[in-house]
Amino acid sequence: MMKDKKIATRMSYGNALAELGDQFPDMIVLDADLAGATQSRIFRDKYPDRFIDCGICEGNMMSIAAGLSTTGLIPVAGSFAMFAAGRAFEQVRNSIGYPHLNVKIGATHAGISVGEDGASHQCLEDIALMRTIPGMTVLSPADDTEAKEIVRAALEMEGPVYMRFGRYATPVIYDENHHFEIGKGTLLREGKDVTIVATGICVAASIEAADLLAENGIEAEVIDMASIKPLDEDMILASAAKTGKVITAEEHSIIGGLGSAVSECLSEKAQTPFRFARIGLRDQFGETGSAAQLIQKYGLDGEGICRQVKEFINK
Repeated sequence: MMKDKKIATRMSYGNALAELGDQFPDMIVLDADLAGATQSRIFRDKYPDRFIDCGICEGNMMSIAAGLSTTGLIPVAGSFAMFAAGRAFEQVRNSIGYPHLNVKIGATHAGISVGEDGASHQCLEDIALMRTIPGMTVLSPADDTEAKEIVRAALEMEGPVYMRFGRYATPVIYDENHHFEIGKGTLLREGKDVTIVATGICVAASIEAADLLAENGIEAEVIDMASIKPLDEDMILASAAKTGKVITAEEHSIIGGLGSAVSECLSEKAQTPFRFARIGLRDQFGETGSAAQLIQKYGLDGEGICRQVKEFINK
């Protein structure tokens, strides 16, 4: 992990769109008056004829994207997660999900790390909302490299995809040889005492936590689960059978997110006894503060995850 190199995945999203423009000539990018924040402006500046600013009308943007997809184009509709998943949920469900259209949603500024924008903009429910839409693929990258791979994978597949990106700069974990595959997790650390399944910014923090746990003689297995739906159930079940203890870490509510997806898998399919816990926001809204302060307060940094894993093991 390159701790000194940090990039916000919203930047990765914008760069990936621009880099992939020639390879996907049918791609057209839409934004809701936030191109500077979502970084879709990078694509706009390179391909102005393939960019539509829909204004502050997220529901209308999703409907436009749905219509464009029926003509053979590949629309990528971007906005803050609060607006893409929250405000536009009806259009995403009925106009994109129900007819299973080939629309890609780029949701930036997700989670508590939006920071000073406060609870109204800190979307902690979007994974839960998108997971409930039949046929919707839900992806949440850990770093810059994986974020770019996720954009490519979404464009290559047929059907609706929700891509979750962050505002907060996070360490680069993977080199250019990393290959992301929808429905597959990545084993980052092998261990025998506990499994940490993480997504988004919590992946780098979980690696740091694993290093801290190792100083206490605890060997933690760390899995990056960038594909939340579909989930790599085989990897989760194999690790649970190996360690007997599984804990999830996500920058999201523990209700309906990665923790719920993993617990559903384990409770239905695990063949051996296991213990389970979730790290995330616990049935609450966010609050105003710097991203770093909030991540620390809610235990989503390396030390916080380490502490909660030790409490879980010792309970």
